[in-house]
Amino acid sequence: MPTLVRAAVLTNYLEVAQHLGLNPQAELARVGLNRKMLQDPEQPIPISSAVQLLENSAADSGCQTFGLRMAESRQFSDLGAVSLLLTHQPTLRDALHVLVQYRHLLNRSLALYVEEAGDLVIIREEVVNDEPVPCRQSNELAIGVMARMCATLLGQHWRPVSVNFTHDAPDDLRLHRRLFGCQVQFGAEFNGIACPAANFDAPNPHADPAMARYAQRFVDSLQDQGEPSISHEVRKAIYLLLPMGRATIEQISQALGMNVRTLQRRLGECDANFSDLINEVRRELVQRYMNNPSYTLARIGDLLGYSLPSSFTRWFASQFGETPAAWRGAHGKPYQPPV
Repeated sequence: MPTLVRAAVLTNYLEVAQHLGLNPQAELARVGLNRKMLQDPEQPIPISSAVQLLENSAADSGCQTFGLRMAESRQFSDLGAVSLLLTHQPTLRDALHVLVQYRHLLNRSLALYVEEAGDLVIIREEVVNDEPVPCRQSNELAIGVMARMCATLLGQHWRPVSVNFTHDAPDDLRLHRRLFGCQVQFGAEFNGIACPAANFDAPNPHADPAMARYAQRFVDSLQDQGEPSISHEVRKAIYLLLPMGRATIEQISQALGMNVRTLQRRLGECDANFSDLINEVRRELVQRYMNNPSYTLARIGDLLGYSLPSSFTRWFASQFGETPAAWRGAHGKPYQPPV
């Protein structure tokens, strides 16, 4: 069963597409969508269609920053009812907790993990599709929306250290620099934002505890799109935790708020198992990493959870029929030491 998201994820798609000279109706039809579906923000649509629409539109318009253009013109209110609750959270820490708690009302495909590392807070985001296709535009859209939300809540107190993308840099970086106002790193190990820990607990000048309580009751009354697929939730957690070396079944079950036996039982009920899911994610991530010329094969193996290069080589050969070095020479980008 396909993962469904709210049509609100494509808010302002029509305007951006038309501005870039595309025929929106034709682009929507290619992925099984239409203009009427986008008129209702609560209309469920397949995440695979939304992801492919943005990738197609970027390619057809020649605009490498299509998703980020959508993020730049998004309004805070486009997040729907949850935006009212976010507006009145006392700190960014509280707002991000709300995002994690209610992400099923915003975007079921969005994996979100907040990590505190010394004097930095790292907000990791990943759009996890049902299909193993590039999500460059969707990831840039999601991170752009996140950065704008943080800036709206904190105003002048929002000073990110860096914005990070796993994909290559576009030819023109002006939009990235204008929107984020900080260092933008491409070919990074994760998609997300690094900000000072002080930002995390800076007071939100717009917070109103009474309005927050009202918004909480209202948001809790909303109906979502049904029980989320446990296999999709596990895939999202693996995407975030695997490069951090934390994608064991024990840590994944803990991240999802259940014990290992419960997770195994629920996966079994939908004819899935943890080993197959982690293998699927590894297959998808390894091709992303192999096309990053700054990564050595040893580093790629480490990011996929293999401490020994020989273990990584055996796994890769079993999946792709040749060694990592041979595959990279034929299909990927050769390693280039950082300057």
